[in-house]
Amino acid sequence: MFRSARIKLTAWYLLIIMSISMLFSISIYNVLSNEINRGLRIQRFRIEHPNRFFIDIPGQRIVLPDPDLTSEIQERIRINLILINLAILAVSGVAGYFLAGRTLEPIEEMVEEQKRFTADASHELRTPLTAIKTETEVALRDKKMDLTTAKKKLKSNLEEVDKMQKLSNYLLTLNRYQSRNILPTLDLSLKKILLLSVSQVSSQAKNKKIKFETKIEDIVIKGNEDSLTELFTILVENAIKYSGKGKKIILETADLGNHVSVKVTDFGIGIEAEDIPNIFDRFFRGDVSRDKNKTDGYGLGLAIAKSIVDSIRGKISVESKPLRGSTFTVIIPKG
Repeated sequence: MFRSARIKLTAWYLLIIMSISMLFSISIYNVLSNEINRGLRIQRFRIEHPNRFFIDIPGQRIVLPDPDLTSEIQERIRINLILINLAILAVSGVAGYFLAGRTLEPIEEMVEEQKRFTADASHELRTPLTAIKTETEVALRDKKMDLTTAKKKLKSNLEEVDKMQKLSNYLLTLNRYQSRNILPTLDLSLKKILLLSVSQVSSQAKNKKIKFETKIEDIVIKGNEDSLTELFTILVENAIKYSGKGKKIILETADLGNHVSVKVTDFGIGIEAEDIPNIFDRFFRGDVSRDKNKTDGYGLGLAIAKSIVDSIRGKISVESKPLRGSTFTVIIPKG
């Protein structure tokens, strides 16, 4: 589809360029022909036999050009202009094809990303739907099912519905930040935002006996409280998820003048080097075979975090070593 569209765009570029080129060529040809005739008249008048190359009209002397020489020069002009236009055609074709590719590249990437998104979302939804369908079919065929078993089946189905609801909420959140809607901003305490993020995942940290070490300055920044809280909650929750029991997580900030940096460091399973370039992609999940706890998730949390950071013109990066932990660094403007 994009290849044919690229060729069509190239053809349109060529048509426009060649139309302009032909108009210029015709104009140049006419002007040069007139100037050649004028020059030859003058030349013949001065050099050759004057009585042969002019006629007298009362009050005016007209110099006659050499018709053979004029015809030869005009023919050479036509040949040169044709060669020039062929060169323009060749160069324009290459340039047009290149420009058409550059024009269509972001559109093609967007369509491919949309295809991947649809395929990934369908895959993630298929799993809980299949589980619900299978359990329901088994329950309907079981004629001896008692109330306790039925409730257990319903509870299991409800858990799968909760998973689909969670996925839907993730997708809506991701879409909200990727659409770059302007969010209301206020002067906020970065320390308050970070402590609020920690409190929202405190139960998860408590279950794994994880402790927090904070090196937080009370820096005032301008931003949206909900989005920033969501950003740091995702990063802290991610650190808890991939940390073992009894580990610690370090939160530290630094004032960089017009910007502020926030680092979230864990001492968990880390990230393989080949996975680092992809961890902010939607639905990406690295090799979790190293994680004995088999963490759940859809691979959308870090994609949402990246979208939030992009929406406020910030930067997010990660440094990690397998089995030694990871450090996520967020740099955001103060205002």
